[in-house]
Order: sequence, then C-alpha cells, then structure tokens
Amino acid sequence: MSAPAVQTAEVAAVRELAAELAAITTRPWTLMEVCGGQTHAIVRWGLDQLLPPGLRLIHGPGCPVCVTPAATIDAARTLARRPEVILCSYGDMLRVPGSAADGEPGDLLGVRAEGGDVRLLTSPLEALELARRHLDRQVVFLAVGFETTAPASALLVRQAVASGAANLSLLAAHVRVPPAMAAILTAEGNQVQGFLAAGHVCAVMGTAELEQLVDRHRVPVVVSGFEPLDLMRGLVACVRQLERGEARVANAYGRVVSQQGNPAARALLESVFEPVDRPWRGFGVIPGGGLGLRAPFRRLEAGARFTDLPVEPADALEPAGVCISGAILQGRARPMDCPAFGGACTPEHPLGAPMVSSEGACAAYHRYGRRG
Repeated sequence: MSAPAVQTAEVAAVRELAAELAAITTRPWTLMEVCGGQTHAIVRWGLDQLLPPGLRLIHGPGCPVCVTPAATIDAARTLARRPEVILCSYGDMLRVPGSAADGEPGDLLGVRAEGGDVRLLTSPLEALELARRHLDRQVVFLAVGFETTAPASALLVRQAVASGAANLSLLAAHVRVPPAMAAILTAEGNQVQGFLAAGHVCAVMGTAELEQLVDRHRVPVVVSGFEPLDLMRGLVACVRQLERGEARVANAYGRVVSQQGNPAARALLESVFEPVDRPWRGFGVIPGGGLGLRAPFRRLEAGARFTDLPVEPADALEPAGVCISGAILQGRARPMDCPAFGGACTPEHPLGAPMVSSEGACAAYHRYGRRG
C-alpha cells in the first residue's frame, strides 16, 4: 500500500474511533495523559478536538526536564562555575530555569556563556569518556529522565565503578512516574478519573506498579503509545472502563509493552538505584518520586563530593507570578490560561520549564499554534 493510502486509512480509522467514543460516552469524564510525547501528538493532530462533549483530556507533568526543581538547576549552575568541573547533561536541561537569584544567569546556558564548561551529551556513557580524557578535571553528569533513561545512567555508574573512574560523579535527578500519578489522584481538588499511561516507561518497567496504583485508587489506567491510532484506542479503552464502572490496567500498546517490561533493563536499574522521596517542580516532594543511588554507589553522588551545593528545599512549588507553570504541570491549567503564554513566554524566551522542554505542554501549544 502506498504512503498516501496508508495515511488515508489511518485517518479513517481515527475518525471511526472518534465516532465510537461519541457513541459510548454517556456522561462527563476527565482523563489525563502523563507523557509529554503523548501531549505533543494529541495537540499536533488535534485529537482533543475530536472528543465528544463532556469528555475532557488534560495534560500531566509531561517530562522529567519540566519537573526538575530549581534547586537542582541551582546546584548544577554552582558546579558549572567551578574551573575544575565539566558539567554535562542532555540538551533541554541547559535552558531550564533555576532560581535566578541576585541577577545571576538562571540557566546553564547562561553559565556557559559566562565561561562555565557545560557540555551537551546524547548518551550518559559520553560522560565516562570525558572523564577518561580529562583526568585533571571533575566530570559531573546531571542525570535526568523517567524510568526510560535511568537504565542508561545505571550503566554509566556500573562502568565508572568497574573502570575506577575517580573523577566522575552524578547529580541524580531521575524521577518515577507511578508515584506522581498517585500524587495527582490524592491532591486536593483532583478531577482525574482515568489515565493514559506512558508506553515507553511501561516498555521498561512493565505494568506491576500501575496495577498497584489501580488497586489503591480504583481508577482505570490504559497503557498507550504515541501515534494517533494508539492514543485514540487508549481513550476508547479508558472510557469503556469508566462507563462500566471498572478499574484495571489495560494495554493498548501491546506491540511494544509487555506485563513484565524489559527484565534486563529493570535488573540493571534496580541494582544501582532505589526509590527515594524527591521534589518535583510544581508538585513539592513526592514520596518515592525519584531514584537515588544505592549504598554501594553513593560515593559517586555529586553531593558527597561537593559538600557546598544548594540544599533541596522541602518543596519545589513554582513561585507565584505571571508564569503559572506549576498549575500547568499539575494539570490544573492549560497553557493558554497563562497570561504570559505566547507573549512574555516563548520557546526563545521561556519563563517556565514547560516552554523549555521539547516535550513540555506549553512548547506543544506554541509550536502547533494553539491559542484556545
């Protein structure tokens, strides 16, 4: 079948699923997609505009870049200013705002412009190579990501230990998705009645934690992919459960996700990291919401090597002001609700993390011209 024929068939299938949604939806429901990649697909293809009246789709925290708290960025900025340090991370992290105290550059890009040695990596293992090439420097990897990228950081830790790299450390900011979903459900005024879960996280971790979440909170969770058909199938499966009064984990992304996930990646992850309480930008501290190095590897923590780093605050709520990114990260507001959206806040001059990240909700709405 030719490419245009495939596209036409997919459009027809999406429309059929939209009609099915309309037929089965008999009352108002509010669903949340957690993953920023899903948010971008929904906004790009206008899937939310195909929903029947009363079915509302809101956007969750989206991406680990968006929820990395200002204190972590401040710690990274402190390190990057040290002449003996090479600070490295993924590209999106360079523009995430810190606290910007005393007129100092609020992000790592500003520190780099001042002369700090800040480098972009595409793989954590590049940090180990930097450490090998620069034995007279301290290499610090700002490690961010959901459970999808954490195994790669775990591999870096294991290889660093095996090779005896004494000049490599991690500023660990990995976060876990199921605890954030639980935090959303238990928050005052929560309106979420069902979730589309991130398919890439489940491809690594499987569905056991989601099943525990469903057992505790009695909300349906449907594992979904990132293509229009994947997302529409996920919506149909979630609404069917709600209409029937059911609450279980369903897998609408079976070509990628299995119940057990990726056993090798999970074993690697669990051998190096353990769940820890961690602040999320816009949320505050989420119990079990992060991953910290286990005892045998804690000597690789940047905080153990550099004892003057800023201390994480008891919460990571966004400061009150014109930018309402905290409410957007919690799914309590949409990007166009923010008075700064598209004016004072753009991808070129972002005020909040959701406009910085390529998976942030504000960036999605701006990129695809959504204003209402």
